[in-house]
Amino acid sequence: MCPGIDCLPVAGSRGLSVKRFFIIAGFLLLLALVCVGIVGFNFMRDAGIKQYFATMKPPAATVSTVMVKPSVWTPGIEAIGTVNAVRGVDLTLETSGIVRDILFHANQKVAADAVLVQLDDAVEKADLVAQKAQAASDQAALTRAIELQRRGVGTDATLDAARAAADASAAQVNKLQAVLDQKQLSAPFGGTVGIPKIDIGQYLAPGNAVVTIQDLDTMRVDFTVPEQQLPLLKIGQTIKLGTNLADMSFAGSIRGIDPKIDPASRLVSIRGEVANPEGKLTPGQFVQIRVELPQENNVISVPQTAVTTSLYGDYVFVVEPAKPAAAAAPAKPDEQKASADKAAGDAAKPQADATKPADNAAKPADAKPADKAAGDAAKPAEAAQQPALTISQVFVKLGRRNNGMVEIVEGLKDGDQVVTAGQNRLFNGMSVAVDNTIDPSKSANKQVQQ
Repeated sequence: MCPGIDCLPVAGSRGLSVKRFFIIAGFLLLLALVCVGIVGFNFMRDAGIKQYFATMKPPAATVSTVMVKPSVWTPGIEAIGTVNAVRGVDLTLETSGIVRDILFHANQKVAADAVLVQLDDAVEKADLVAQKAQAASDQAALTRAIELQRRGVGTDATLDAARAAADASAAQVNKLQAVLDQKQLSAPFGGTVGIPKIDIGQYLAPGNAVVTIQDLDTMRVDFTVPEQQLPLLKIGQTIKLGTNLADMSFAGSIRGIDPKIDPASRLVSIRGEVANPEGKLTPGQFVQIRVELPQENNVISVPQTAVTTSLYGDYVFVVEPAKPAAAAAPAKPDEQKASADKAAGDAAKPQADATKPADNAAKPADAKPADKAAGDAAKPAEAAQQPALTISQVFVKLGRRNNGMVEIVEGLKDGDQVVTAGQNRLFNGMSVAVDNTIDPSKSANKQVQQ
């Protein structure tokens, strides 16, 4: 045993040590709880984020659609060709000479036999005058020889010589007249002349091109088709042509089919004619041609924009109503009882309200909030009535194409709703919303006008 006062410091230090131990232990425990809470919070947060993204549905994509239905299909044979005038030549002169007059200007419409160019013909005119005088002298000699022969004083040899000289002189006059006519260039037919390729005073040799003349009222178009399509063509068949397939504003018919197939290219030459009253077609112009074939009924077709091509084939997206959700689980007995009590209470409220004075119920101020509430409640109801839509990827077999449409040989049926725009961001089973205010099958200008 220690003396009384000497033992007090030892007991006090021991109490301080125990107190310090509990403080440190409590601090460590609190620190452990904080760490566990942080770790648990992060774990729960990550789990919640994963669950949110796993169950989150992507927003409905807005697409435009078209209903598939049988239609009348006009098949055709497409080709490219060149336009030429039915009558068109490059004019030249048969003789040489100096250009004296140019009697036309560029793009002038001239009549048949109109004089276009006049060469210097002074020498030819002088020769013609001299020859006409000689022809007149020979004709007078022939007349005298005939008269002498009639009187019996002339010989047959003199008469024959006079007749031969008169005939030769007349023939020479005709020759010089033809040479004189060659000094003029005349239009072989009515048409439009081009830019003159000569100048006044220029010396022309035979065969030099002077100007082109084209009859632009009627044009011919020459094109070729594969030999496999030759049985589908016949004389008089309708053709359409234009600068592109979207604008075929000219119509004509087939006028000639070459009976021989080119053995090198296996193509058949076709010629058609088309009216050109406004002169929009120009000789030498490149055009796209479509030969119209007999119409076919009940053909399934969709816009070409609805078809997507991939390595696995051609496919379309078909819009379908979303499958209804699974039926809700039956309620527990306690919940059923609570619901029944709540329904009974709600049913009792209208009876209590009916006992109120009629004047309070008839106030307009009370009717307006009721109507507003009814209208607000109707909006969600209308939104809920709209069925949810999803899409499914359907592979199709394509056929012919015509005027922005493509024939569907296999894969679609009458009544299917096919997506025509917005396919690039879609995937199978995705929710969509239909908005047909934009039709990609029409040009932007037409849609703006509408």
